[in-house]
Amino acid sequence: MDARRRLLGPEHPDTLASMNNLAMTLRDLGELAGARELLQQAVDVSRRLLGPDHPTTRAAVENLALTERALAGAAQQAGAPPRRRWTRLVRRGG
Repeated sequence: MDARRRLLGPEHPDTLASMNNLAMTLRDLGELAGARELLQQAVDVSRRLLGPDHPTTRAAVENLALTERALAGAAQQAGAPPRRRWTRLVRRGG
């Protein structure tokens, strides 16, 4: 990513595509915070350069939203009681 930014510049369309692709790889590997950071950068640059309705911008926004949803789900799971315990609590009525 650093080489791409150096060679093409941080606002080149190929750099934006690489940011999005790397972020999706990070998300697939479970590196949600890193993916979110990279996608937020891609969204910011895309909006400024291409506008909010450009397909590249829309794809980055959608990927950011999906990553945010995955982060929220991971946070919820981390704070949720284990399933067996939750099932017992429901069966007992609290």
